[in-house]
Amino acid sequence: MNTTTPDVYTVQLATPSVETYRHLRSASGLSAKSEEAARRGLSGTLFAVQIQHQGDTVAMGRLIGDGGCFYQVTDIAVLPAHQGRGLGKRVMREIMTHIETELPESAYISLIADGQAHELYAQFGFKLTAPRSVGMAMLIRPAATD
Repeated sequence: MNTTTPDVYTVQLATPSVETYRHLRSASGLSAKSEEAARRGLSGTLFAVQIQHQGDTVAMGRLIGDGGCFYQVTDIAVLPAHQGRGLGKRVMREIMTHIETELPESAYISLIADGQAHELYAQFGFKLTAPRSVGMAMLIRPAATD
């Protein structure tokens, strides 16, 4: 499904390619992922959004999870040259539409907000979990950057 947004951006509801995914993550300041990790991870995507400009993907976001109880919003990325144009909000709107129409009652949706990104996610109903719970993470080995 494709729809057009202002400023000649096209929304595509599809999982990005491994190459596109890796490029958007590193170019937007997210941690690099190895080709193998990206290939494996993308195969488990439940829902994905890409925003394209002149045929190139400039923003993305994904929903991952077990398909029933637990889900995570991840990989919200916008290339620096396209930031400040509402593309992150557009990605989140598409993900939220999917969440609201497709996920079962009582599903738990979480995310990790880097820096001030929690301000974006709060606009869509996400709340800080502390002090009730505190996020934790572990990285096996950093991926080499290309």
